[in-house]
Amino acid sequence: MTLPSEILQAPTPDWRNGDVAQLEEMANRFFSSELLPHYDGWEKQEIVDRSAWEKSGEAGLLCASMPEEYGGAGGTYAHEAVITEAIGHVGIDGFGLALHNSIVAPYILHHGSEEQKQKWLPRMASGELIGAIAMTEPGAGSDLQGIRTSAVKDGNHYLINGSKTFITNGQHANLIIVVVKTDPSKGAKGISLVVLETDKLEGFRRGRNLDKVGLKANDTSELFFDDVRIPTSNMLGAEEGLGFFQLMQELPQERLLIANQAICAIERALALTVDYVKERKAFGKSIMDFQNTQFKLAELKTEATIARIFVDNCVAQHLEKKLDQTMASMAKLYLTDLQCKVMDECLQLHGGYGYMNEYPIARMFRDARVQRIYGGTNEIMKLLIARSL
Repeated sequence: MTLPSEILQAPTPDWRNGDVAQLEEMANRFFSSELLPHYDGWEKQEIVDRSAWEKSGEAGLLCASMPEEYGGAGGTYAHEAVITEAIGHVGIDGFGLALHNSIVAPYILHHGSEEQKQKWLPRMASGELIGAIAMTEPGAGSDLQGIRTSAVKDGNHYLINGSKTFITNGQHANLIIVVVKTDPSKGAKGISLVVLETDKLEGFRRGRNLDKVGLKANDTSELFFDDVRIPTSNMLGAEEGLGFFQLMQELPQERLLIANQAICAIERALALTVDYVKERKAFGKSIMDFQNTQFKLAELKTEATIARIFVDNCVAQHLEKKLDQTMASMAKLYLTDLQCKVMDECLQLHGGYGYMNEYPIARMFRDARVQRIYGGTNEIMKLLIARSL
């Protein structure tokens, strides 16, 4: 069997050696033995069992980049990258661990008070708290300035009213960062981030688990806030109005994360397809013996190798705090476009069997499509890149 990590001939970057490599090997073993056997069932029930989060916490795979004093493993984004890629290589893409680890927890680490970090991060590392971030609304997606969910001060509390949609981990999450308007008259400067612990929180309501095209195992939900009362101390940052700046500061890592998700899915699709075309026969010979198959796979391997080197370089830049909005946007744009292309071509090489759900490529084809939408649509990525010209 061809392994996803062996399909390309890209050099191993320095950041991937040592304890990072050991963590990647451990994560692959853990996900393969502990979670993968249950994944088909989670796809059917359209949610990963809560126990998967608790087991991952016990294994040290939650909040690996958070400092040890806050319950994490004291690692870096390099550790998160290989955990994320292990999820993709194993094929449990609907497990929302990456968002919890690499998006939600960093907001608290970088913008929270010492009290907030001590209160929330250790419980995220154990799996007691599952994180989500609520940005998108029914009438506001990539245009975050258009959100309408409000937080109105009432003494030393906020009253939150509004709704959010397409929220990843939405059914399980009990620690949710909510993007709110604290001053609608100030545009971007009137946006703030507040943190809700949702267990037994009056006025908070989850809508349905949304019926999606792909990533079925990932719970994605509507959220509703009706006079939800939280302490003003649950706001991230020293004062109101910092939310938009905080979002812009954290979005490069989110877009790099999506690129990491894309490259590991690409590698897995190519590995599965190479194995399939070598075994499948037509006209008395294997599909791999046809020149069209060889040319298609040669093209995809070339583009995937370029993409892998690019993503690894972006991770290296990010570890040195040099990854800017433009480069992160290019990574997200290029890798997710390529992911969708690879899935389409690999499904085609499977023929009719590729369209059958019993073959992994069918699921991967469906799962890939949203990558060009969330984290900022690829059209928005082009606008951001164009500003650098």
